[in-house]
Amino acid sequence: MSGIEKVQLNDSPLPGGRMITIYQQDIVPCALDLLGELVKYTTVTLVAKGQSIPTAVAVANIVTENMMKGNSKILDIIVDSEEAANQPLVSIIKIVVTKTN
Repeated sequence: MSGIEKVQLNDSPLPGGRMITIYQQDIVPCALDLLGELVKYTTVTLVAKGQSIPTAVAVANIVTENMMKGNSKILDIIVDSEEAANQPLVSIIKIVVTKTN
């Protein structure tokens, strides 16, 4: 495993959902982990904060455009921000990837 955090997505509106938190790490191992999760689950949500956002976007693109081209798609992208105590706003992205076949 590449060190990503996998969490069962209990409040997912989509059946068969899984959530993966992406940190700043190598893109290809994350993409392979996402590919493995898409084999088991219909929908996987990538969640990233701050400096990890480009990694999550790259992982989603590699899987949907190269590894599973024609068999997966990005269903939704949610952009938000959160404020911690005495800290500046931190951007958050959630990318919902689903299998189409």
